[in-house]
Amino acid sequence: MADSKIILVTGATAGFGKAIAETFAAKGWDVIITGRRQERLKELAQKLTGGYGVRVLPLHFDVRDKVAVNEQLGQLPDNWREIDVLVNNAGLALGRDLFDQASMDDWEAMIDTNIKGLLYVSRAVLPYFEKRGEGHIINIGSTAAKDVYPMGNVYCATKSAVEAISKAQRIDLLSKKIKVTAIHPGAAATEFSLVRFKGDQAESDKVYKGYQALEATDIADITYYVATLPKHVCINDLVVTCTAQANAFFTHKEG
Repeated sequence: MADSKIILVTGATAGFGKAIAETFAAKGWDVIITGRRQERLKELAQKLTGGYGVRVLPLHFDVRDKVAVNEQLGQLPDNWREIDVLVNNAGLALGRDLFDQASMDDWEAMIDTNIKGLLYVSRAVLPYFEKRGEGHIINIGSTAAKDVYPMGNVYCATKSAVEAISKAQRIDLLSKKIKVTAIHPGAAATEFSLVRFKGDQAESDKVYKGYQALEATDIADITYYVATLPKHVCINDLVVTCTAQANAFFTHKEG
């Protein structure tokens, strides 16, 4: 559709990002999807175009690579520059260790992805928003931004940074009529914990045992709601948990 809206979703090959891309495509939005796993990007692009008849632009790069981000997003084809919504979803947790035992490589990967990647992508997309005089940045944070928990150290710090950056963006971009929303999900049954525990399925499964966690589609539906409010309405900061979870620290598990 010539008049359809455009959303750009980073980290779209799994979890929240994939669900968000699918939800918006189902509503008729054209979608720019980015990710590190090229084969998954291709599969998702084919699914979205075949299933919903929308345009899809898959871009293969790592948000940690500033040069690649600028090359890919700074030179979008003319017919893809009218971006309405940017979802900074790319992010990860690695390890769950005491501060003095944690891997510095894990720390750097989280800082480079969760903070620097978000900054690189935001700056690359902002000129398109500024030219149009409108736009919406949606940053996917975490309840870890609100409460530091044992062995969460640097992951919690990176998500606290996402919250602070979102506040700063909202202030600095106010005169440009650019909305900024931070969505902070709690426990969600995605690949998140499997990545955190580096492929240990048994440890990953323990995280979600004894209660019903959020699903990726829950966050996708909420993202769609936030993105489609009237122009004069902006949800600034939204914390979302399953019913069994009070915050990043307290979860009621049965059995």
